[in-house]
This record gives sequence, structure tokens and C-alpha cells, in this order.
Amino acid sequence: MVETQKFPGEPKRQQGSDVTLQIGSVLQGRYRIQGVLGVGGMGSVYLARDMNFPEVVRHVAVKEMLYIATDAATRETYLKNFEREAGLLAELSHPAIPKIHDRFSIRDRAYLIMEYINGRDLETILNQVPDFLPFDMVRKWTLELCDVLTYLHNQKPEPIVFRDMKPSNVMVDAHGNVRLIDFGIAKKLQNIDAKKGTQIGTEGYSPPEQYHGESTPVGDIYALGATVHHLLTKRDPRLESPFSWDARPIAQINPNVPEDFVRVIDRSLAYNPLDRYQSAAEMKAAIEETMAPKAPVAIPARAGGGSAPGTGPRAQIGASMPGGTQEWAEGGLSQLVWKHRCEDEIRAAPLYYRNVVYVGVYDNNLYAINSADGSFVWKYPTEGGIATAPSVVPELNIALIASEDRLLHAVHLGGDRAGRVAWTTQTNGPIRSTPTVEHGHAFFGSDDGHLYAARILAEGRISWKKNCNSPVRSRPAVTEDRIIVGTDSGEVIAFDLAGEVKWRCTKAKRAVISSPVVHEQIVYYGSLDAHLYAVDVKSGFVSWRARLGGSLVGGSLIIGRTLYIGCADGHMYALDLSANGRVLWKFKTDGQIVSTPAFANGAIYFGSADGHVYCVDIKKGQLRWKYETSGPITSSPCIPENSNVLYIGSNDRNLYALRL
Repeated sequence: MVETQKFPGEPKRQQGSDVTLQIGSVLQGRYRIQGVLGVGGMGSVYLARDMNFPEVVRHVAVKEMLYIATDAATRETYLKNFEREAGLLAELSHPAIPKIHDRFSIRDRAYLIMEYINGRDLETILNQVPDFLPFDMVRKWTLELCDVLTYLHNQKPEPIVFRDMKPSNVMVDAHGNVRLIDFGIAKKLQNIDAKKGTQIGTEGYSPPEQYHGESTPVGDIYALGATVHHLLTKRDPRLESPFSWDARPIAQINPNVPEDFVRVIDRSLAYNPLDRYQSAAEMKAAIEETMAPKAPVAIPARAGGGSAPGTGPRAQIGASMPGGTQEWAEGGLSQLVWKHRCEDEIRAAPLYYRNVVYVGVYDNNLYAINSADGSFVWKYPTEGGIATAPSVVPELNIALIASEDRLLHAVHLGGDRAGRVAWTTQTNGPIRSTPTVEHGHAFFGSDDGHLYAARILAEGRISWKKNCNSPVRSRPAVTEDRIIVGTDSGEVIAFDLAGEVKWRCTKAKRAVISSPVVHEQIVYYGSLDAHLYAVDVKSGFVSWRARLGGSLVGGSLIIGRTLYIGCADGHMYALDLSANGRVLWKFKTDGQIVSTPAFANGAIYFGSADGHVYCVDIKKGQLRWKYETSGPITSSPCIPENSNVLYIGSNDRNLYALRL
């Protein structure tokens, strides 16, 4: 999940650089400083609010350079680099490149006012994720970086070489898209063949020729390959011998990466520039070729005509779908009823209510889709990506949807006002916690570190909010007298209905994003530390914990005395609650599982980052069928009561309706 950057108050001074702007100070009578984003050797980057827009909160990034070098030549070089960065950004217009708004100097300081990017850089993501990053996610980022390099290299009249591609210079914004930052050493080339200069860049990522002062577009391709190698293997090239890629092959370190993609990265890392891809567009085409669908396996005919059911890896099902296409699924037991294309990835679970399916999408909209035929009904816009499931309040015929725009939105579902806002509730951070509706309130967490109780009949007025000291992204579990949430610090907290803390459990060593589930006075939750915890609801005492094969992100499903939960190691686990979480069986997929399973017809249904929807028998853990989409699935399935249809979203931007 992408999280908001955190801004400390007044940081410690660092050698070679002073933080000179105080929180609350105003530059040019317009930019009010609100926090520090980073401190470097020649200055700092601040978060500021643009006061020219008093009705809305418009954040900008303020990049400051201090003229502190004692040597005049060095000071002039730094200033030229700063001015070059401003000039380059002013000329460029691309979704992956931050926009520059303003530039000015005050005494011995120069300032750039730039677009603020809400997100994390790839190095931070690498350090925070304990396991390998999902391959499909890394591939998506690689394609986007190929696009932005193509844009830079095709600038006229002179190509622009970035010269410092590395994970810390690539951010992933709140919509999951990459943004290239820090153009401080990027430069134009008058002669693309061989433009000599000083040695520059970052050791480990820079190509061999750049160590000798030669910068060309194929050098950026090498640095992109080094960056992707780091993302896939978690082996930092700055800590290895230069150009020693053969000593740490991707396939041996991370077997989840397909061979054809490995070949693309290996070619981009060729020592000789002529052996690499000669353009970023060529590299992108090679990656897309690895994504081309394979021809379906022919199904042998049976004597007497017809197909042999279940033979070969895939079996055709159903008749031709509208538009003349045919859909396929393992075992031939599931059939696509319809799919609806949205404008961005679907990461959250859909909700069925009165013949309409509601789903939040990362294009900032809540969609309403006809459950019978997949036709569009309406959509409601927010100002941020939606990574949460909607919650319905039937008495008022409204849905509550949380957004990364920091608001909880109440949306009318029927009548003349369907698809329009009823009210909103403001927090101080993006909301990635699905609200739970109980006791006349909506309980939800925010990245501002608080748990909120919003009174529904009072148009979302906040009854109370309690500080949890860390972002709250799990969905609260609510009982008759407890609200229980997990936090990014690993702490799980139980509040009473008045918001008073009843207990805190600090046993988890990493974040608890998995939503707690209460069953027979025990609350169960997973953690990124790879453990499932069983904690007494009243006392907070840990009854037991079970170690699984990887981080636990998705929620769990309890049927009888068996708990089902997906894991980052690619397995769906069935655990015996009567035996302290003893594993009854585990089912292997080819990708991480963050999807919370659903139950119907003696089977559980869930999605995987390998792009498949799975149907697995609950008793034996055996596959009944699987259905392939075109992207990773982080969404959880929705199966309406007494229905034979499953609804689930995919990162391929489609909402699917599958017949059980």
C-alpha cells in the first residue's frame, strides 16, 4: 500500500547543512512551511501550503539550496546545477515528472517551488517490505520508467539524459504510479554519440562509461536495469563489486521472476553499451512481448465427439461472450458472467446491495454497476485514490466510502440524489481503513494515527477520536462493548464505546494491517511479522500465536473451528483454532495473497497477485477451478447471500462477475 510521507517537526541539524526555515514561516508572502521532507548536504526540502488558495489545502514542495561552499568555483557549480534543474523542469510536461511552479532567491538561498508528491520512494518501500516485492508491480513500474525515459531521450533539439536512476530517485504516488524526482544532475546532449564530462551519478547504478565521464541514453537504460535488479532481488548494488551482476543472478535469488523478463534486465545491464537496448522504447517493447498471451492449449477430442473435460491445463467453458470473445478457466467450472472496465486499478473489495455492485477505484471514484449485466449506473468522485471497501447504512440508504483525500464520504444510493454526497467527515491524513458501521457510528482509522467514531445520524459529526500513535489501516472489529484496531507500529488496541483504552497488545513486531476478526471472545489478526495472533477480547492476553511462511496483510475468514487466511508466501492457509493454529492444509498460488477469502458451496474464493481467482475446497484444500485476469488481484471477493455469482476487482482495471 502507498502511504503518506511523514513530516517531523524541527529536525536535528546535520553536518554541512542547516534547516533554516521554521515551521509556520512564510516565503514570498505565499508559501507557509508545514514540515521537512528531507535534509541534504546543500539544503533541504520542505512541505508548504500555497496560501493563494485559501479555500482548499494545496501542498507544494519547497526545495532550498544554500550557498555555503567556501570555494567560489564549487559554489558556482552547485548554483549552475540548481538552475539547470529549474530550467529542465520548466520545459518538461509528463505525468511522471513533477511540475515546477516558481523559482526565486532570498539572500544566500535559492528556492524551487515544485509539485508535492504524496507517496514513498522505492528505496523506502524496499526497506519496509520484508519479502520480495510482487513481480507484477515491479514490471508495471519498469514499463512506466521506460515511458518517461523515452520522453526525456526524445526531447528536441537535444535529448535529456537523467544520469541518476536509482530507487531513491523514483517515487510511487498515492495512485500507485511512478514519479521521477531529483533532476539535479540531468543534462541535455548536443552530441548523443559521446558527450564527455565529469564522473557523476551513483556507484552501483551508474554504467561503466559514466565512470569515465560519458553520458548517453543507453546509460540510463543500464541504470534502470540496475534499479529493477535491486527491486527484484533486494541486493543493493552499492554494497557489491561494480558490474558483478553475473555473481548475483535474479533467477537464483528470486525464483518468482519469469525467465523472459530476467533476460530483458540482463541485456539492459550489458557492460558494452552496444549490447544493451538502444532505446527505452525498445526495452519497453521487449517487456511487453513477454506479457503477450500464450495460445490456448488444444483440447483433445473424445471418441463420439466433444471435448474431454479437464484435460490439458485449461478447458474451454461457456459459449462465446458478447463481442465474440471466449473466456477460459481451469477445470471448466467457472464462467464469466460479465466484466466492467474502470479507469484505474481496483484494489478494494466490492459491495453488493439491492442489485447494484459498488466498488472503489484508484481513479478516485466510487462506481455503481448493475449486478445483472455489468452496465454502468453512476460514479461518485473523490479527490484521492480509494483503497477501501464501501459500507452501507441501509436505514439511510447511503454508502460510506473512505478516500486518500482524507475524507469519509457518505453517498446517496437511491432516488433523485443517487450518486451524490450526503455529507463528509474530515481527518488529517489519507484514509485506508474500511469503516465499520455499528452502534449508530462509523468507526475507522486514518493515516493521521487516530481512530475515529463518526455519528451517522449527525451527518458524520465526530463523537470522539483517539490517538493510536501510528497510522491505522485495518478495519476495526466492533463487538457489543469493544472496538479493536491494528496499527502500523504493530500495536493492537481495544477501546470501549466511549473511546477509552481497555488494553494494548504490543506482541507483534511489525505492522498490523490485517483486519481483526472476533470469534467466541477471541480476536484473531495477522501481522507483517508473519504471525497470526489469538488474543482474549476482554483482557488483551495473547492465548497463542502461529508462525506462517510470510507477512499477513489480508483479513481472515472463520468457518466453524477453522480459520482461513492468505499469506505473502503465496499460500492460502487453513488453521485449526482448536489446536492453537495448527496448519490443516495450505494451498499454493504463484503470487502473494492479500485477498480476504469468501465462502460459498463448500469452498473458499480468493484472489492472488498471480492474477487468478481461486476456488478451493474447504475440507481438503484442493483446487476446484481458477479464473485468470490480466493483472494482480488484491481485491477481496463479494458473494451475495443466496447468490451463485462472485464479484471481484483486479489491477487490470476490470470488475469481474463470475458464476460459482
